[in-house]
Amino acid sequence: MTDVVLVLTTVPVDFVLSGFARTLVEQGHAACVSVLGEVESTYRWQGAIEAARERQVLIKTTADRVAALEAAITALHPYDVPEFLVLPTAGGSEAYLSWVRAT
Repeated sequence: MTDVVLVLTTVPVDFVLSGFARTLVEQGHAACVSVLGEVESTYRWQGAIEAARERQVLIKTTADRVAALEAAITALHPYDVPEFLVLPTAGGSEAYLSWVRAT
């Protein structure tokens, strides 16, 4: 295991992600934010089954930045309860892991 983590969140497909991603990187919460193509999510919300077009967002950061990243995402995110999942990494290119740590 390393101290580098991958954080997942989703946003509505029409949400302007350029400012969101840039802010997370500029404020030092993330080394890199990658936005994947459109997906359809099906979920239960307030007792009803919902479906929404969303984009998956992958955020590369370190474990010690997770709390600040969560606070930033909560402040910037359009959802009342944004997805915020932290996945540990088992390894990776040492050059890349070092870059994430340094960035």
